[in-house]
Amino acid sequence: MTPRRQPEQQAPPVQRLRVRYAKRGRARFASHRDFGRAFERALRRAEIPMAFSSGFSPHPRISYANASPTGAATEAEYLELGLAAVRDPDEVRDALNAAMPDGLVIVEVVEATPGALADRLTASRWEILLAGVEPGELAGAVAELLASAQVEVERMTKTGLRRFDVRGAVITLGANGDRVELVSAIGEPLVRPDDVVQALRLVRPALGIAGPALFTRLEQGAWDGERIRDPLAD
Repeated sequence: MTPRRQPEQQAPPVQRLRVRYAKRGRARFASHRDFGRAFERALRRAEIPMAFSSGFSPHPRISYANASPTGAATEAEYLELGLAAVRDPDEVRDALNAAMPDGLVIVEVVEATPGALADRLTASRWEILLAGVEPGELAGAVAELLASAQVEVERMTKTGLRRFDVRGAVITLGANGDRVELVSAIGEPLVRPDDVVQALRLVRPALGIAGPALFTRLEQGAWDGERIRDPLAD
């Protein structure tokens, strides 16, 4: 009997880089899978020396963390790369940007520090634009949500309809005209900005919103009680 061929073992990465990227303009409609395909093509075009996983189907060592929902613009998405050769982080950033499609932007690349990247991503700051809303009604809805001990919403997931509390994930919430600024905890279940909009409608049924809300993630990191700390800083 012929022994089964063992998969080739790949060398471990010699350098780890952490990447902050943005989805701007129409690129906000790119799904997480769309971005992954575009990013891997950019890595090949930029000739970034990627390290690969071991096994029968090796793949480039890319670890994503807390991707934003499809349809949301973002200035603060993160991933980690494992490289097979040492490269200057700024040169990697510039080479990738030259190969990325419009609207997908590599904002920053730094050397990875010890610890898991996901452990540094525990909160997000969002801007929510609600077209057509009356500012006084929006401010009232925000105040009512903050005064509530619990506000449950429903969302369809891959496993069916799920009901969960939104209020517990809200760290700060404020209204300015037709805009809402939200700082929310990243946890399980993950409360998204559209869940917060649904909660605002529940506490203030008369809240009028003309058209879909526009979401932009401005920051992501660890909340220190006053602000969100940069996850790429030492």
